[in-house]
Amino acid sequence: MTNPLAAFLAAWMFLTRIPVRTKALSDADFEASPGFYPLVGMLIGMIGALAFLPGWMIGGGFIAAIFACAATLLATGAFHEDGLADLFDGLGASTPERMMEIMRDSRIGTFGAAALFVALGLKVAALAAMPPVLALAALPVAHGLSRLSAVVVIATSTYARPEGIAKPVAAGVARSALIVAALSGVAALAAFGIFTGMGATVCALVGLCMGHLATRLLFERKLGGYTGDCLGAVQQLSEIGFYLGLLSWL
Repeated sequence: MTNPLAAFLAAWMFLTRIPVRTKALSDADFEASPGFYPLVGMLIGMIGALAFLPGWMIGGGFIAAIFACAATLLATGAFHEDGLADLFDGLGASTPERMMEIMRDSRIGTFGAAALFVALGLKVAALAAMPPVLALAALPVAHGLSRLSAVVVIATSTYARPEGIAKPVAAGVARSALIVAALSGVAALAAFGIFTGMGATVCALVGLCMGHLATRLLFERKLGGYTGDCLGAVQQLSEIGFYLGLLSWL
């Protein structure tokens, strides 16, 4: 049986670029790691929230939002944003094979750059439009639930590549890991609901679900499954959907 701490560390190493000192991790640890994706996402969101505070003191909501997004970009190495850009670059391909070939190319194209610009712009604008206390609360929850959104794809879709960065979870998610991930997400959502109220929480959750479904429509109809880039795109658009849904309540 995989040690939960080892699985957490595997999730941390996979989703962030912040180094940790640990013994060598096994394939089993990485296969169990999706159970801790939401928790790692919440910690990434907390890093963003910590960066939001000095930004607010320096220049208000807009500067604070840029600080928060920059901090999460640094923490993850723009891992998920890269997936979003790669997915949009590949959407114009005529075949699934060509789409995956384009997505594997490290160079960013026009569609990818445009998608990245719009996504980052929406995140900054949405966070800047919120009352600062609400933005601080939303960051950890949005980052945690958007990683759960990616776990749902792993659990309910098919890995489309023979090899790739998401290969350790290509076989899906074990039931125990899925339960851990779901419970983490429910706990975060419940805490957010206590803080903001039911209406705001429901709107945020609806927005996240719409982001999840819209992204899946983009890649599943062409690939018949997902790749690591698709998971990054799901995380990004689910996070944005959470912010926009929350704003719709204000």
